[in-house]
Amino acid sequence: MKVSIIVFPGSNCDRDCHHVMSRVLGQDADYVFHKEKALPDTDLVILPGGFSYGDYLRSGAIARFSPIMDDVVRFAEKGGLVLGICNGFQVLLEVGLLPGAMRPNRAGQFVCSDVFLKVDNRDTPLTRTVEEGRTLTIPVAHADGNYYAPPGVLQEIEDNGQVLFRYVDRKGRVRDSANPNGSMNSIAGVMNRQGNCFGMMPHPERASEACLGSEDGKILFDSLIQARG
Repeated sequence: MKVSIIVFPGSNCDRDCHHVMSRVLGQDADYVFHKEKALPDTDLVILPGGFSYGDYLRSGAIARFSPIMDDVVRFAEKGGLVLGICNGFQVLLEVGLLPGAMRPNRAGQFVCSDVFLKVDNRDTPLTRTVEEGRTLTIPVAHADGNYYAPPGVLQEIEDNGQVLFRYVDRKGRVRDSANPNGSMNSIAGVMNRQGNCFGMMPHPERASEACLGSEDGKILFDSLIQARG
């Protein structure tokens, strides 16, 4: 699989994603600087975590205007696989490839901890290799991860099966106490209606090797690789 990792000023998980895709999973991964105007020949685009443009205006709001994003949008609209992680998720929301928006965490503080995730839809390229009923352990690290969508949009997302992950407790139960940021309906990740563009706040690249305490994130990357055959 050919993987393009977009690098914005302030990206800080681009190298983590490259390490996992190239050295852990053996894929052909390359960086694409945000000032480029066209993607190379690629199978998967990853928008990594970090603080694009320092989050000076609003998380992801400036990065959406980077030159490369026009081609990322075209790539996604043609059915190409796109994964936005943390800040990358925020960018996808800002550019309109995914529904909803991000608000500051309800506690008003940066949160950095392992969370437990329930896969809400296993019939997607990102999640289809996850065992049914399995709870994933993947870390979060964000200040603006409080997912919001207007009531009508939220209902559409639920009805269309666009929710990928929900925050749960260790036993796989949706509980407010397990929600680290106040996200509506405990949503931790969503996809577009076409099922090829994905956004998630937890960092799977930080949970793809046993030495990091969890390999659950590797399952998701493996799923994307298998989806491309």
